[in-house]
Amino acid sequence: MARVNLQDVHKSFGKIEVIHGISCDIEDGEFIVLLGPSGCGKSTVLRMIAGLESVTSGEIFVGDTMVNQMEPADRDIAMVFQNYALYPHMSVFKNMAYGLKIRRMPKAEIEERVRRAAEILELTDYLDRKPRQLSGGQRQRVAMGRCIVREPKVFLFDEPLSNLDAKLRVQMRLELRNLHNKLKVTSIYVTHDQVEAMTLGDRLVVINEGCAEQIGSPLEVYEKPATVFVAGFIGSPAMNLFRVVVSEDGTRVMLPGGGILPLPERGCPEYRGKRVIIGLRPEHFSLAGEKDSTLDIAVNHVETLGADTLVHGLLNGESEMLTVRLSGIKSFAENQRLSLNFAPAHIHLFDPESEQRIVSGSGNEPQRAIIR
Repeated sequence: MARVNLQDVHKSFGKIEVIHGISCDIEDGEFIVLLGPSGCGKSTVLRMIAGLESVTSGEIFVGDTMVNQMEPADRDIAMVFQNYALYPHMSVFKNMAYGLKIRRMPKAEIEERVRRAAEILELTDYLDRKPRQLSGGQRQRVAMGRCIVREPKVFLFDEPLSNLDAKLRVQMRLELRNLHNKLKVTSIYVTHDQVEAMTLGDRLVVINEGCAEQIGSPLEVYEKPATVFVAGFIGSPAMNLFRVVVSEDGTRVMLPGGGILPLPERGCPEYRGKRVIIGLRPEHFSLAGEKDSTLDIAVNHVETLGADTLVHGLLNGESEMLTVRLSGIKSFAENQRLSLNFAPAHIHLFDPESEQRIVSGSGNEPQRAIIR
């Protein structure tokens, strides 16, 4: 096992810079998730760590060794890809043993390592089968087993579950987390799926257009998003974001359509009479009596999910769409007016220019790691 340290890492393809100076210190035995939309650069970061892409500038350390100029085979890193990459003509045993065999490891040690990995991954009964005789989840476990037998310092995972169906992805998430708890090997996992990220990662690195917008635990990123991008990307359905004006006394905001929403007790005195971006998570709304409500919507569309109901409606009858998540099964007619409450404690505020989180002048709210 080893720490992995990225120090101001940049990557350019010709004149186009795709990674804009990412820095991150990954602790020994930690499970880190690189999370972001397609094309944001997260797989490029992983490939630079693996040595499959060169580093334009900056430094990457595995343990105490800078690996920028080292060949991939010399970095003691194992990588699990999206598309299993198994040899179809070889048995499961031979697929798992192949990397050890070409290193000329003694047969007895190969046998011991493969059997031990197969037991961990519950593949013992499948060692004589060919990949075509296995399910997608079993093939992915074989790909993981091929990495485990090498006993590397670091595991890299490049969207390994994206080819699996929804039910199998849930099962494999649990297996991956249990596997990490057993092996305690430093792991770096790339995904665009925030559910995978929130359930697997000790910490998340949220990447947007080649920049690390926030680094923190899943709950930190969810509860205190550092930027508008993070706020809109983390959470399902996405956070509602509006440009609003803070009242002259700094205690409330004026919503589209004329609604008024009170701010938390400390208010926002630094932005009195100014514009801000307000974030309201769908799950923090509740139905209210007409006299007690803080805002209302005209129902546009309802999605019944069973445990929850998603309601999409026009805020205060205007053009701005608001999404609300209500528990249980609810039935509403199109254009029905719903009165809603929103607890001020759950309000998120962002500067409209920098799009970074507005931190109270009281200093009670901790700053979050933002690396741009």
